[in-house]
Amino acid sequence: MVASGRLSSMILWGPPGCGKTTLARLLAEHTRLHFEPLSAVFTGVADLRRVFDAAKSRRLAGQGTLLFIDEIHRFNRAQQDGFLPYVEDGTVVLVGATTENPSFELNAALLSRVQVFVLNRLDDAALEKLLQRAEQSEKRPLPLEPEARQALRAMADGDGRYLLNMTEELLAAPEGRRGPLDVKALAAAVQKRAPLYDKAQEGHYNLISALHKSLRGSDTDAGLYWLARMLAGGEDPLYIARRLVRFAVEDIGLADPQALVQALAAWDTYERLGSPEGELALAQLVIYLGTAPKSNATYTALSAAKAAARETGSLMPPMHILNAPTRLMKDLGYGKGYEYDHDTAEGFSGQNYFPEGMARRRFYQPVDRGFEREIRKRLDYWEKLRRQRQGETD
Repeated sequence: MVASGRLSSMILWGPPGCGKTTLARLLAEHTRLHFEPLSAVFTGVADLRRVFDAAKSRRLAGQGTLLFIDEIHRFNRAQQDGFLPYVEDGTVVLVGATTENPSFELNAALLSRVQVFVLNRLDDAALEKLLQRAEQSEKRPLPLEPEARQALRAMADGDGRYLLNMTEELLAAPEGRRGPLDVKALAAAVQKRAPLYDKAQEGHYNLISALHKSLRGSDTDAGLYWLARMLAGGEDPLYIARRLVRFAVEDIGLADPQALVQALAAWDTYERLGSPEGELALAQLVIYLGTAPKSNATYTALSAAKAAARETGSLMPPMHILNAPTRLMKDLGYGKGYEYDHDTAEGFSGQNYFPEGMARRRFYQPVDRGFEREIRKRLDYWEKLRRQRQGETD
């Protein structure tokens, strides 16, 4: 687009300090568009009207406008709709920057008129390049030992703006300070950056998804890492506990019946102890769930049963398994022919318990892992007896 000199409106989606604003400025510079920066935090409808009126005047004079909106996700739906006519008729080239997932935060009408570009956090090599550029600009090296230089990049956590701010702070320190800083001295000299984690937005869902899928893949160490990341980011441990209970029934189920018991016990333990002591119970639970045999047979069985219930509507249970508390009901055949399973030799009558007119279905398919292996043996045994009973009846 830069090469052709024709920019399309776009959304730059990426974490803090990855260069969204810088990229927008470069786009305006290389296409000779007037750069108009605004922040959604401090901008109202009246401000937008003034910008659009000025852009119309520039357009009549032969110059286009690149309207850069920082944190565009903070505009409400109606405000976002206000951009549409000016984007469509070319009054402005809209470049929106956001740290939030556009598919959640921007309305469909606006998204259909822009391209979304995903910008990633800066990797270690990119952060080192920024440090080198800063040193070249200041014509002197950073007062850091190699290990401390590496620690500074790690502290930045992919945020180039943070790294440059800390670099300025270090270069502004008195030159008379003795020798380069080691890791400990660096930690004392600069403020540590809080981990990038928004408990109410996409980071919240990304990390819990990573924890869940790591445990589903029986990668206990990865599960512990994502647990630690969530705790370090300030996530509510009780939310983590609830999700781990869900994992116990969704991804383990009866392959290890103790998984749910362990999950509830860990939840209860955290509620009693709180942080930081109770976090150890969550870590123990992550280890237990990660190493347990996996099965989603209960989950798929319920889904299949729900689908069958929707298909079959309001079919009545078979008469022989209905109670007959009144004479009228008994005369109508309620409970007639019911066999009491405990009175049979095997404790199993093999009667039909599905509605009349509905063929028998097998919803629960236990896996051949963990305790479900034993459950499968029982189900196969009862199915064999059921067929024998049906054969005798026929």
